[in-house]
Amino acid sequence: MQVVKKLFLVLFVLWFAVLLFMPKQELFYMLEKNLAEQGIVINEKKIDEGLFSLNLIDASIFYKGVKVATVEKINIFTLLFTTNIHISTLELDDALKTFAPQKIDSADITQQPFSPYTVKISALGSFGEMEGVADLKTGKLRLDFLNTTKEIDLIRPNLQKDEKGWYYETSF
Repeated sequence: MQVVKKLFLVLFVLWFAVLLFMPKQELFYMLEKNLAEQGIVINEKKIDEGLFSLNLIDASIFYKGVKVATVEKINIFTLLFTTNIHISTLELDDALKTFAPQKIDSADITQQPFSPYTVKISALGSFGEMEGVADLKTGKLRLDFLNTTKEIDLIRPNLQKDEKGWYYETSF
């Protein structure tokens, strides 16, 4: 029994040490490099590294050289097995207001160890509430708009309706 306790203690200390000493900024720079190959550039004014998280403050997002969004803060929190990204105050460029909601007050993107190919998305914004799922294995995205407001009318041509309400579905 003592051997099992020591084994779990060693595994816990090893896991904690990996999280503590993980080069978070360098991993983010590697992600930026991979996104740049797709034409996506993230310019942030400040990066704060926490114990288990990385914060990007005042980030601008560009796609193929065109500014598409501004984000007040992006918090990336990981425990290796689960990752949560919290986005505060995302504002899209005016040119995109017919394709997507213009302002998102907060959004959470979560990946769990029990379903590594499924990413859950939830958001609150000027449009109301939104919940969705991205399936990385099949390349499908579905976003359900709940408790919508009048501002959903701008993007309604891109939405479909079922028994749950308005939704957006695409493949990537």
